Order: sequence, then structure tokens, then C-alpha cells
Amino acid sequence: MFTNNNDTIKKPTTSSAINMIGEGTVITGDIKSKGDIRVDGSLKGSIDTEGKVVVGPGGVVEGDVICKDADIAGVIKAKISVSQLLSLKSSAKLNGDIITNKLSIEPGASFTGSCSMGAVIKEIKELGKEEKREKTA
Repeated sequence: MFTNNNDTIKKPTTSSAINMIGEGTVITGDIKSKGDIRVDGSLKGSIDTEGKVVVGPGGVVEGDVICKDADIAGVIKAKISVSQLLSLKSSAKLNGDIITNKLSIEPGASFTGSCSMGAVIKEIKELGKEEKREKTA
């Protein structure tokens, strides 16, 4: 007469999917995801993810990148905002601004632009929150 329906209740899960843009693939448009993203092809648009972004040696991103962590071995032509660790490998070419908490640059990597790190990030986040409060009030 009485049954246990706990097995049928679905619990929300966080996405641990790895999204890949393969070599030879060209995508035009913005990507928003909760999972990790790997780019070995070409993306003409922005990336906004709560996970990690990996740009392979043949990968090209022409748009802003917002993520938690990033390993860059290819080319990025835009601003990159990383809340934790940004790692530029020896084959990386970054032409744009960096906003990150921690930065690792291997010898041979190319970076042109400005860089804001550490405590500056907290100030930027707090400033963004204050602006949102002012706009909604």
C-alpha cells in the first residue's frame, strides 16, 4: 500500500561535461556553459563558463573569455578573465588584457596587453556589485 518514491526523485547535478571544438572546425557565435571547454579549432565569439577553458596549440579564440581556470597553448585575441589560475604555455599567443587571480607564463609564450592580478580582482568584483545595486535602485 505504501511505497518509497525516493528512488524516483531526481536530484540536480552539476554539469561535468567537456565541450570540444575540434581541429578544422570554425564556429561563429558565443558559447555559455557550466562545463569545461576545449578549443582546438577556431571560435569567433566569446566564451563564458564556470569551468576550465583549454585552448590547444592549433586553437584560436577571437572573443572575450570568462572562466574559472584556463590553460592556453594557442591564440587568444581578446580580454580573458580567469577567477583562479591562468596558465600560458610556451606556444601561447595572447593579444588582449588579462584579469586573473594567479598567472603562470612559460618561457616562449607571447603576451601583449595589460594584466590585473590578485587584490585587484576583488576590487573589480566589488565595484561591479556596487554598479548593479545602483542600476537596480
